[in-house]
Order: sequence, then structure tokens, then C-alpha cells
Amino acid sequence: MEAPTDITLHQKSKVLEVEYPDGANYKLPLEYLRVYSPSAEVRGHGGPMELVTGKRDVGVTSIEPVGNYAVQLNFDDGHNTGIFSWETLRELGDNYEDNWNEYLGRLEKAEASRDKLWH
Repeated sequence: MEAPTDITLHQKSKVLEVEYPDGANYKLPLEYLRVYSPSAEVRGHGGPMELVTGKRDVGVTSIEPVGNYAVQLNFDDGHNTGIFSWETLRELGDNYEDNWNEYLGRLEKAEASRDKLWH
């Protein structure tokens, strides 16, 4: 998988823009990247994927390169264990609409919210 030609973090709109050499361009909401983090914690350690809730306003404090194959996103909620390979970012971009609709369905079924609940 070819590396992106550009990765831009848009802090105000909370979007990560990823451009590939073939012209593919994805504007991925940070909330989407957080709930679909490739970390074992979110992916369920081989079991069902964890339903991550309350991340509508999540941000990214920094992006760190991981070798020549990935980036690590450091989210402002403390999550920083997901390594987003070029292939993972491409898959998340290619499947954004289906993944997002599936996530919204899972939230509804669990009667959960995208908004942070304060106690």
C-alpha cells in the first residue's frame, strides 16, 4: 500500500484529511477514527468490537509517524494505542459510509449516545 501524499489535521472541523497518490481524498471525522481505532482495546482482542460512545467532540492532540507505514493518533480523551496503517486509513476512507451507518445502528440498538454523558 502506497503512503498518503498528504495527511492534514483540521482541528476546528475535527477532520483528518488523507490524500493518496492515485487521487483518492478522504475527510475522516475524528470521532469516526476514534470509534474505529485499530487498537486491540477497541477491536475487542479478537472478540466483538467494543461500542465506543460519547466521542462526538473528540479531538487529536498530535499525530506521530510510525516507521514508513502508519501514524499514531493521540486523541484528547487519552486514547493513543491505535496504529493507523496506510492500508487501515484507506479502508476506513473507502468504507466510511457503511461503517458509519453500522456504528449509528449499534448506538441506537444499545440506546447509547455519541455525546459525552456527565455525571
